[in-house]
Formats: sequence, structure tokens, C-alpha cells
Amino acid sequence: MKKNILPILFLLFFAAQNLYAQEFNITVSVNTKQVSGTDQRVYESLQEAVTNFMNNRIWTNIQFEEQERIEGTMVIVVKSKDGNNITGEINIALRRPVYKSNYNTPLLNYIDTDFSINYIESQPLDFNENSFMSNLTSILAFYGYYCLGLYFDTFGLYGGDAMFAAADMVVTQAQSAMEPGWKAFDSYRNRYWLLESFTNAAYRPLRQFMYEYHRLGLDVMGNGKVDDGRAAMTKSLEYVKSVFNSKPNLYFIQILDDTKRDEWKNVYSMGPQQERTKAVNILRELDPTHAEEYEQLLTAKPKF
Repeated sequence: MKKNILPILFLLFFAAQNLYAQEFNITVSVNTKQVSGTDQRVYESLQEAVTNFMNNRIWTNIQFEEQERIEGTMVIVVKSKDGNNITGEINIALRRPVYKSNYNTPLLNYIDTDFSINYIESQPLDFNENSFMSNLTSILAFYGYYCLGLYFDTFGLYGGDAMFAAADMVVTQAQSAMEPGWKAFDSYRNRYWLLESFTNAAYRPLRQFMYEYHRLGLDVMGNGKVDDGRAAMTKSLEYVKSVFNSKPNLYFIQILDDTKRDEWKNVYSMGPQQERTKAVNILRELDPTHAEEYEQLLTAKPKF
């Protein structure tokens, strides 16, 4: 992963952390169905600690009003516990409001199966950007910065640069971790590769997609210009296709398919036939296992 000198903007994000309101309103839950019979107090403590870490920490120097806090969910599924060692998976879902509408568009719906932590009931969650403190806080900080990067990218072209740089620092510090999920050679489906799509210049069109699809597409639709917004969304799909053509197995494209599939089917259940056909042809290529579902959009009745 390319390591550059952090831009001034990134430094500014940390310059006045105590002056601004919290950014997140994340609902956290811990599922222990697979480890029934164990003491639930430690899991209740973990849920509270993760909730406080995500929602009470000040991540940027951008002022968020209470009603503007970024909404999402984190579901920790515990699969085993051995002493203080907990293993399982964590599902992160992020959503963003669409301008002048009551609709929230999904930005991320991802299951991280490399969730392995050491946790003692009521222990403080310490985190330092410049060192690896624990796998739990590094995982949480990574997804905090990553989600902020995605969110800001949808409001301004490359608006998430500083946050992706912060997430990159977390990955760098975590190269010393014994737990999986951080290293390029561990797997091509982990945090390292999840971030690579937003830090590697070769995949920069994905970030153009994030901006144009949401700001010029969905937000414009929400403002009443439905045809203009949908046309911009169709155009933005070309950016994803260009990356797909050069790297068809890129991890984030698979995640994007899973996150946006239902929305795409709703958006393209209506509109001019020529535009629907163009979008369907792209979507069938990006998400071939669901090609038949996209083909049905060509004759579907409007749902969006």
C-alpha cells in the first residue's frame, strides 16, 4: 500500500479534536447465540465499550449537529471464547441520507470474518494513531476512519482522502499484530485489500463513482430531478466498469455489488428503456451471479 506524507488536511483533522461534536450514531450489538451458556456480563461490557468508542470518540474537526450524525450498525457475532480471547465476525453497515428525502442509501454492508480480540470485562479501550494498542481498538478505528472516508467521498470528489490516510496508518501500525486481517499476504479478502481500493491510484475511478453516483445522482433525484439524477448514476457506473475491466476480482467491487444490488434494482425498475438497457448490461457484467435479476428490470414495473 502506497505510503505518502500525510496531507495538511489530515493533520488538521486531529488538531482540534476536543472542540467538536461526535460524528457517529452507530448501533452496536453482540450476538452470542453460538456460545450459549457463557457469562453474558463480558459481552454486555463489550457492547457498551464498543458503542462508547465509536459514538463518543471525536474523529475529525468537522462540526456535526446531533441530527447530522452518521448512522450505521455494528454486529459482533461471537463464535468462540477461550479465556479472554474472543473470535467471530463483525458486520459493519453504513448509510447516508439522500438530499430532501426520507431515503437512506447504503454505503457499506460488509462482514469481516477476521475478528479475533482479547477482551477483559470493563477494560478501557485505548487507541493511539501512532502505535498498535490492541486488535479490538485497531479494528474499530480502522472501520471508523474507513466509513468516514466513504461518507465524505459521497459529498465531495476525493473528499475522504484524510480519513483513508488515517485508516492506512491503522493498517500500517497493525502489521505487527499477531491476529489475521491486516497483511496483504494473509488473504485478498481482508482490511488491507478493503482499503487498497481507495488508496491505490489505479482504482481512483471507484472514488469518482462514489461522488457522482451519490451527489450528482441520488441527491439530484431527491431534489426532484429524477431523470437527471438517474442519468448521472448510469454514467457513474462506467467508472466501476473501467476498474472491473482491468481488475475483475477487485475485492471492493464484490462488496459494492452486495451493498448496492437492491438499490440498483429499484432505481432501474423505471426510466427510459435505452438507459435501463445500458445500466443492466453494465450490472450484469459487474455482478454476473445475479444477471438474471438485472435482466428482469427491462420489463419490471416501477418500484422507486
